[in-house]
Amino acid sequence: MENQKPQSVLNIPTAILIAGAIIAGSVIWSKGPSSQVTKNQPSSPSDSFEQQLKPVTSADHILGNPNAKIKIVEYSDPSCPFCKVFHSTMKKVMADYGASGNVAWVYRSYPLDKPDPNGRILHPNAGRESQAFECAADLGGNDAFWKYTNRLYEITPSVTGDTPKGLDQAQLPEIAKFAGLNVEDFNNCLSTGKFKSKIDADFTNGVNVGIQGTPASIIILSKPFSLPVKEKLMAIYEPYKDPQTGEYPIRLSSDSKMVMMSGAMPIEIVKATIDLLFTY
Repeated sequence: MENQKPQSVLNIPTAILIAGAIIAGSVIWSKGPSSQVTKNQPSSPSDSFEQQLKPVTSADHILGNPNAKIKIVEYSDPSCPFCKVFHSTMKKVMADYGASGNVAWVYRSYPLDKPDPNGRILHPNAGRESQAFECAADLGGNDAFWKYTNRLYEITPSVTGDTPKGLDQAQLPEIAKFAGLNVEDFNNCLSTGKFKSKIDADFTNGVNVGIQGTPASIIILSKPFSLPVKEKLMAIYEPYKDPQTGEYPIRLSSDSKMVMMSGAMPIEIVKATIDLLFTY
């Protein structure tokens, strides 16, 4: 694994769902498990998170131009209701910006299937579902990965108080069939846990970067942004500050070339951010 931290850090169940995920200007509150907050999370993640972020390479799952001016690296959990919403948002982003080659979407796994201090597991099936994505890519390439991933997020009920079990796992091979994959080969791949270590590596990298919830996205730029751009960025996210802590849902890297965005921000905010970052 790249950027490995001491074992005591790697075993920390850091992830929480972003309770203030924002859709169309209103706050969505999830019932039951999705409002759980874990205590053992990084208390002071490094401001220079770009030093920990695993570089984007051809080994990543990339939709769009790999050399795009803006790359959006999303850490996501397939059982997370906020991720389901944000997946739809990112599809709209790519429909608007992807064809021109200006924006690329990079998907990485951050399954919340680790026990909290009380032994409770938020999303028991998320790791297996993330492995299913990898099996799809292994058997059918990048196109199959995105077809499978899009379909799962489309049909999954996600884990909430109303649907605590999330997706029926019997649907995983059905989605493989939908994606045009050999179902027997898919089942063999999934049953062996062939890609568990890859999923664990993505999760570990997310921990090291300082991700504390899903979805979390890191916008990577081709050059640093200026102070005026920074001020405009903060103004965009001003309405979405935590009312109790005053914290913004974004963090800026020390080299001014990355923006970490927490939660399922609405499409208008994501597009406003992208448009601003195209102006400098």
